[in-house]
Amino acid sequence: MTKTIALYIAVGALALSGLSCSKKAVHGDQDEGRASSVQSPTGDTGVEGGRGRHGQGLGRGRDGAPRSLRSLAGRGSVRLSAEELKAIEIETAGVVSRPMASRLQVMGKVYAHQFRKAIVSYPFPARVARIHVRPGEWVESGRELVTLQSEAVGEARSEYFKAIADYELALSSRDREKRLFDKGAGAGKNLQTAEAELKVAEASLEAAEKKLHVLGFSEAQVKRAAETHEINAFITLFAPLPGKVIANSLVLGGMVDQATEILTIFDPRLLCVDAEVYERDIARVKIGQNVEIDVPAYEGLTFRGTLKYVGETLNEETRTVTVRTEVENADSKLKPGMFANVRIVLGEDKRALVVPESAILDDGGHKVVFLRQGEAFAPREVAVGARVNGSVEILSGLAEGDEVVVRGGFQLLSKLLDELLGGAHVH
Repeated sequence: MTKTIALYIAVGALALSGLSCSKKAVHGDQDEGRASSVQSPTGDTGVEGGRGRHGQGLGRGRDGAPRSLRSLAGRGSVRLSAEELKAIEIETAGVVSRPMASRLQVMGKVYAHQFRKAIVSYPFPARVARIHVRPGEWVESGRELVTLQSEAVGEARSEYFKAIADYELALSSRDREKRLFDKGAGAGKNLQTAEAELKVAEASLEAAEKKLHVLGFSEAQVKRAAETHEINAFITLFAPLPGKVIANSLVLGGMVDQATEILTIFDPRLLCVDAEVYERDIARVKIGQNVEIDVPAYEGLTFRGTLKYVGETLNEETRTVTVRTEVENADSKLKPGMFANVRIVLGEDKRALVVPESAILDDGGHKVVFLRQGEAFAPREVAVGARVNGSVEILSGLAEGDEVVVRGGFQLLSKLLDELLGGAHVH
């Protein structure tokens, strides 16, 4: 919408700039301050003395032509013939007052949820023996990701099997000494020595098993290794959580180490949106409040979430506190890194004037509507507030019962520009 309006203005401005010199030569100073003679239903021109009907500056050049949509507000009105009304198919809607919860609007940014993202790495040097997943693939928790070959794995397996053998030998020796001692044929000193050796062997076995866990072995893998006594240097890494593989730096046969981020898994179904709330508004923000989120990529689509965190410290430079919203993202439309408009629903019900969102014309941050005045349509600058379910809160510029154009606004804008340019003697 903004680009279309800017195009109208740019064309008018270019035409005027090319003709301004020649106009001065022909008309002299008489063209200074000349304005459109199109009258409003009240009978005034809206441009006398270089001021609008509401006392606003016109924002025009020496040739009397408007330089922005904002400068059109208050510059008279557009009258359409019956044929033009039929061709343009103007639709209007009334300005109504209705209850609306107060909202605090702030800027934010979308982030991956810290509990829904995992970096898969390996703490020892290894070679990539097999890759089980591709980038973009969805994996469930426990899914095989990659098989590595590591000297550290081979050594750890060997130490584990040796610890098992030492433990079994120490256990057998202790049992033999105990039987002899019970029969009166063995010395108590020998039994004590055997029990001490069993404790040492048990501790060594536990240490060897924990080392396998450090290397990435699960309980099931350790148990299987104890049963098979198979010595090899291979280990398979599994997905720690469900999600998409969003980064994969693996190359078959390549080397990895403790500094290598082998894979990154991210579950996009739940995201965070962090925003900055100014110091003056902190008292109005509480955990559990509903939040509405818009992003530029999906105009007119609102995502909803819940405020889960309010920061404990104030940024002394910006005088803001960080607040975090959790947002369901089942269709994966939101992407980490997106900028977002965040509206925190404060729950303070109030009555507000609202119009359909399609009534608002945007000119680089300035909002204008076309107001119906009998058989004419006049541009009016407005200040807007919250946007809820296709409606926009009007803070100033309109009154309850006013009738605004919700369809055909661009055609009215084009006709008004033509009339104003004609009034400025641009042919």
